[in-house]
Amino acid sequence: MSVHITSLIDPEHRPFSRRLAWLASDADGIPVGSVFLRLFTTPGQKHYAEMDLHVHPSERRHGTGTLLLTAAAHAAREDGRRSLATQAEPGSPGARFLSARGFNEAAAFTFTRLNLAEANLPALTALVERPHPGYRLFSWDGTVPDELADTFALSRRAMDDMPMGDTDYGTVDWDVDRVRAAAAAVARRGDVLHTVVAIDETDGSIAGFTELVVPGDGTGDGQHYGTGVLPEHRGNGLGRWMKAAAIIQARDLHPNLDGLRTDTADGNVPMRAINDAVGYTPTHRIVHHKLDLLPH
Repeated sequence: MSVHITSLIDPEHRPFSRRLAWLASDADGIPVGSVFLRLFTTPGQKHYAEMDLHVHPSERRHGTGTLLLTAAAHAAREDGRRSLATQAEPGSPGARFLSARGFNEAAAFTFTRLNLAEANLPALTALVERPHPGYRLFSWDGTVPDELADTFALSRRAMDDMPMGDTDYGTVDWDVDRVRAAAAAVARRGDVLHTVVAIDETDGSIAGFTELVVPGDGTGDGQHYGTGVLPEHRGNGLGRWMKAAAIIQARDLHPNLDGLRTDTADGNVPMRAINDAVGYTPTHRIVHHKLDLLPH
């Protein structure tokens, strides 16, 4: 089969990354596959690129995927990226394709879901009401209040040492502008960003946070975007406290919401324990695959 690869102009614009795209077409001009390449532009991730490659099932094993991968990998290498990452379900055709072309399994992630109708409200309420001396909970929808913007941006370093296996993901540099831009991006989609934080009462700084994005119509499933506690505040049960509060608030604010979803690296044992404790159950797993493009 003759396949033609066309570079596309991507209309998507994000403040901290750019995206390239290619379309694969057969001899009749019918699309048979595509690949998107995300190039991160912040200092802590300029070495890293992510790929999203798809080939129509009926067109697989004809070299289309290899042509698309070649285009994406070449562009990433030319841009100075040392790692190209993508994801696939364990044992899937995509996983076998990646393994045969030099990708290594860098980390596994377990996806979990909490059915809100079956949530154990008494247990969650008990978690929230349990005293945490020296700390208090606070929450908001949308953009962080101005008086907490600086400390919220600083608290994002809680994610810097999150166990990520051999993914080479790097670190994300957060400042107030980035925090506000992320909230604005969620709002533009019509969704609601709900944040719960634990505040250190000795100085008013944020010790940890958890973020939840809820569909704008309040139905379907919400998605946790991140939960982190600063190293100097760990061991005080803040992660479980904040997540339990977020679940209860989601039920109260969005009574038609079906469930909440999250995903956690298998190596992140503390967060997996928190998810288990508040009632999340596994739905599926995804493996993060990495191709080394340049020497480290």
